[in-house]
Amino acid sequence: MSEAVQSEPIGKFKKRVFSGVQPSGGLTLGNYLGAIKRFVQMQNDDYETIYCVVDLHAITVWQNPKMLRQNIRELAASFIASGLDPKKSILFNQSAVPEHAQLGWVFNCVARMGWMQRMTQFKDKAGKNAQNASLGLFGYPALMAADILAYHATHVPVGDDQKQHLELTRDIAIKFNHDYEIDFFPVTEPVIGGPAARVMSLRDGTKKMSKSDPSDLSRINMTDNSDMIANKIRKAKTDQYGLPSEPKGLEGRAEAQNLVSIYAALGDQSLESVLSEIGGKQFSDFKPMLVERATAVLSPISSEMGRIMQDIPQLDKVLNDGAFKAKSLAEPILKKTFDIIGLN
Repeated sequence: MSEAVQSEPIGKFKKRVFSGVQPSGGLTLGNYLGAIKRFVQMQNDDYETIYCVVDLHAITVWQNPKMLRQNIRELAASFIASGLDPKKSILFNQSAVPEHAQLGWVFNCVARMGWMQRMTQFKDKAGKNAQNASLGLFGYPALMAADILAYHATHVPVGDDQKQHLELTRDIAIKFNHDYEIDFFPVTEPVIGGPAARVMSLRDGTKKMSKSDPSDLSRINMTDNSDMIANKIRKAKTDQYGLPSEPKGLEGRAEAQNLVSIYAALGDQSLESVLSEIGGKQFSDFKPMLVERATAVLSPISSEMGRIMQDIPQLDKVLNDGAFKAKSLAEPILKKTFDIIGLN
């Protein structure tokens, strides 16, 4: 369990985890190690776990409708193939539970323009063309807050790129509680950590692994077979030095840091324990070890994803069942929210 997780519920609230992933297609090893693997681990901890395919967030930029449907299902299949159990966790797609959008509008009215303008992700995604970006892209942190608080989630596993948005969620909860003089929404805690919470490109260790990189050699896709995984690791960029025996020896060596971190995360090891084993080895010795571990973990997931995608009616049933469970939790929270602000 991460050090960021408290051992007791936040105040009166039950320990409940929420997290979501956009169905943007092209799932990579970074998605698996940075999010999905942690989701699976947390469903076995002392939490209620709710995981969401956040398709409403996806449409903040234009999506091909046919591909969006495919990507929603593929992401759900990757969750299940990786070990997420719909009997232990609630798994659904966001648009199937309208309470997300309804609470999102309430939070649009709670959040301040200045808060939104400080969001660095909007600036990164909109770039120099901010005036042509959708209003949804600008305001989606309020919808993210609604995703979390519609379930009174007390903990959210987040990567570095989402920490600022979770801080906004906390600000919205605090302001709502203050404005209406009621302790209704929890001030959600982040769950941060893991040996490879941020996976970098295999071709440039200073850049995040991304499906948008023009080089397919920069990433390991969740649909890659064993031969493809092995080839990409063999061609991964390294340096001319041997591997150190302690983490300090990886400072300033982005590619070495990335490959060792991936190896550690795939094996549920700390960086220190891995380096104590491989210290002194050359990359010519280490890369075959990484190939063996990566293919052992990822190939079964890829195969299972393929099997699940062959039975779309069953996959849709899982999502529909999850949406029913999610709505049963979110509906009374939204109703109480409306009561508090005078809408019911």
